[in-house]
Amino acid sequence: MNTKYSDLIDQTYYFPQEEFTVESGELQFHGIDLMELVKEYGAPLKFTYLPKISQNINRAKDWFAEALRKHDYKGSYNYCYCTKSSHFQHVLNEALKNDIHIETSASVDINIVENLKKKGKITNDTYVICNGFKRNGYITNIANLINGGHKNCIPIIDNYEEIDLLSEAIDGKYKIGIRIASEEEPKFEFYTSRLGIGYKNIVPFFNKQIKDNEQVELKMLHFFINTGIRDTAYYWNELLKCLRVYINLKKICPSLDSLNIGGGFPVKNSLHFEYDYKYMVEEIVNQIKIACDEAEVDVPNIFTEFGSFTVGESGGAIYEILYQKQQNDREKWNMINSSFITTLPDTWAISKKFVMLAVNRWNDEYERVLLGGLTCDSDDYYNSEQNTNAIYLPKYKRDKPLYIGFFNTGAYQDTIGGFGGLQHCLIPQPKQILINRDENGNLETTLFSEQQEPHDFLKILGYEK
Repeated sequence: MNTKYSDLIDQTYYFPQEEFTVESGELQFHGIDLMELVKEYGAPLKFTYLPKISQNINRAKDWFAEALRKHDYKGSYNYCYCTKSSHFQHVLNEALKNDIHIETSASVDINIVENLKKKGKITNDTYVICNGFKRNGYITNIANLINGGHKNCIPIIDNYEEIDLLSEAIDGKYKIGIRIASEEEPKFEFYTSRLGIGYKNIVPFFNKQIKDNEQVELKMLHFFINTGIRDTAYYWNELLKCLRVYINLKKICPSLDSLNIGGGFPVKNSLHFEYDYKYMVEEIVNQIKIACDEAEVDVPNIFTEFGSFTVGESGGAIYEILYQKQQNDREKWNMINSSFITTLPDTWAISKKFVMLAVNRWNDEYERVLLGGLTCDSDDYYNSEQNTNAIYLPKYKRDKPLYIGFFNTGAYQDTIGGFGGLQHCLIPQPKQILINRDENGNLETTLFSEQQEPHDFLKILGYEK
């Protein structure tokens, strides 16, 4: 009878996979010996494998380059990184090695852009696409960037008042885009996005506020669906609706030359994950070209704003199983030495699943368990994988420490979890490790931040100066 954890994984998934292998009963991630990482830094810990960021950027750029060639597409492709996925300097530095552009969503993003410009990471030729609802500080920062000579800063108009606010602060002519308020799937919690301007209102809006405004030049139409880029009738229908708006605008606005299809590429969340990125890119390019050719208008330059896809698969978290609690006849709770709510908040907030695997003891027998965090909150748990309704791990043994890893966690988790600040029940933020490769391909690890200490919390809470 096959009862080892390694047998279970082999029977359930195609394994090993590109990023996962097992050596001597221990998990390797992109060639990283995770148990060596634990031995050096301890657990819990979170890590970022920086080369994966560049790899995913260049995968997408290659897919679009091939699609443009295949369809004889005359426009260009521009890869923008959605900074809200992870604002960390090491993430931006890695991403900007690859001739990309930036998408922002709030005021402080522009301060980050200015900092990167001073360091030579960004130039005035870098597109800075400014999304989000804009007031006060954000307007001021955008204006300062444009007034300082950054003519490729393009604020995306989210509502009817923003042009007036921007025009008051910006000296001379500037470029803008307009965001479409996409219509979500009927089963969604709302029908129309709160972001942007409705399909039917965009052309009237252009005629009223932009057409005769000599200070403003419309360059871009922005389109994004909350449920992401998926091969569904709903997505293709919304894309075609967007293209009809683009064509109608293009016929009355010659300066319009770019279509931003936003982000939405999925991140691998299971060992069963399947998604044909190449096909989706080719079909998007094909649909844009067909629609524009039929309408006899020039095809637009294509922009994307991939955030989770850029950085998500670079991140991981490792925990130790502290203890096992047998709460009834069927449920065994493995308690981790951290909290899901604080370190992987999407597992709690939106029931998001990540790839979860044992790090060691793959040759031991397995059992079905639930995973619990350290907070005194009943929602601090993880109880299933993406394609199974249970979690299986090597059997808990007090004298044989068990470590588990959550992978592809690099997008949003640290900022939503309040990196460096207060955590629920004051659970400490784990150590953060950066992993890179030198010019010879050898792994290098760096401690980015230590685990929080009690005095960190006491200072924030006002107990210490």
